[in-house]
Amino acid sequence: MDIHEYQAKEILNKHGIKTLGSILCHSPEEVYRAYQTLLSPIVVVKAQVHAGGRGKGGGVKIAKSGDEARSIAEKMLGMTLVTAQTGKEGKIVRKVLVESGAQISKEFYLSLTVDRKNAAVAFVVSAEGGMEIEEVSKSHPEKILTISIKPFHGLRSHHVLKILLFLGLDKTFLGDLSGLLFHLYDAFIREDMSMLEINPLILTSSNEFIPLDAKIILDDNSIFRHPYFNDYIDEGEENPLEVKAKNAGLNYIKLDGNVGCMVNGAGLAMATMDTIKEFGASPANFLDVGGTADSKRVETAFNILLSDKKVKGIFINIFGGIVKCDMVAEGVVTAAKNIGLTLPVVVRLEGTNAEEAARLIENSGMNFIVGRSLADGAKKISEIVKK
Repeated sequence: MDIHEYQAKEILNKHGIKTLGSILCHSPEEVYRAYQTLLSPIVVVKAQVHAGGRGKGGGVKIAKSGDEARSIAEKMLGMTLVTAQTGKEGKIVRKVLVESGAQISKEFYLSLTVDRKNAAVAFVVSAEGGMEIEEVSKSHPEKILTISIKPFHGLRSHHVLKILLFLGLDKTFLGDLSGLLFHLYDAFIREDMSMLEINPLILTSSNEFIPLDAKIILDDNSIFRHPYFNDYIDEGEENPLEVKAKNAGLNYIKLDGNVGCMVNGAGLAMATMDTIKEFGASPANFLDVGGTADSKRVETAFNILLSDKKVKGIFINIFGGIVKCDMVAEGVVTAAKNIGLTLPVVVRLEGTNAEEAARLIENSGMNFIVGRSLADGAKKISEIVKK
């Protein structure tokens, strides 16, 4: 679950990590007043979208007066910001963060991520702050240090010392750096983060370590422990189809392919996507309708798939365990008739009441194509969309 920079900094502040003074604004006049309030000769106006690389796309601008800040906001608010992470469609800027300036002495890169391979938390640091870390890792991997921290033991003083020396900092900074890193690690664990990235982490002329930017991804599987995560959700930043699916209780993730997939069960959904890929086509989505798929849920799922303009064909792959195949078949037929389906649909139903389901499909009067197995269904839909 992505959150905005201003929300990330609220979380950091909650855990005792200092950030620069800032004010969230939704209009140019609010930006003008924010400049007056912050009492800083220089402010930075930052577009608040769920994407990195905002500076290169024109989403981060420096202002030296209230009028200049307002002028920047007039152009920035409502613009479509395109970065390497947004894709060519970009994201609309609906709010900006006005932040005080700072006298920067040095810039560093710092992040914490879940290292699943080693069952650990990876602390990644570099003295190349402000740069795109992907480019640094390709061209100068020696400038990046990764430390694997086992959660059972946690962050230790020797980790901090290693980071300090790698960043080329004097040992007089050990106390301040130690405090920052321990607070960051504590926030990462307590807030169930998947990623915490600070780029850059600055050392000011007054020798303070301050996160100038912060990107946090929260693990939404832990939302039952953190109900306030719901307050961080910005549906305007999410894919509209994913929002619609979430509200309908469907597990849906949009992808870039052209085969719409409707499957029950996450494991079967991933196997279906892999098999489609094996036959030379690409899945347009991950969609798990769950174990209680009825006609209404199936119709909603159909509508979501059809709303994706890239979809050229649909593959329905249901294994009847908890959910009965005939119930799904009934939902598929009803939904197809209600929608007036025109795209080719391959249906593979196996398991509980599969024979009854087959009869419903055959007698529907609809032009469904039957898949006799996962491989057969995937092959048929792949051949159709490749024509």
